[in-house]
Amino acid sequence: MKNDVRTYREAENLSQADLAATVGVSRQTINAIERERYDPSLELAFKLADHFDCRIADLFDPEPDGTDE
Repeated sequence: MKNDVRTYREAENLSQADLAATVGVSRQTINAIERERYDPSLELAFKLADHFDCRIADLFDPEPDGTDE
């Protein structure tokens, strides 16, 4: 799933480890989300949006990229 987690994290000068500790996951989880290799649970998506004071839809784009191959 496309997302802007890295953009929001870097805007706050947070490391992946710092963000991970704040929302209660591993640094590897944040890395996997940012690399679009892992879709967070709804609970984690809410925690991330709450941390960045934004909507889940501001962080994540659930729409497919349009290539149906």
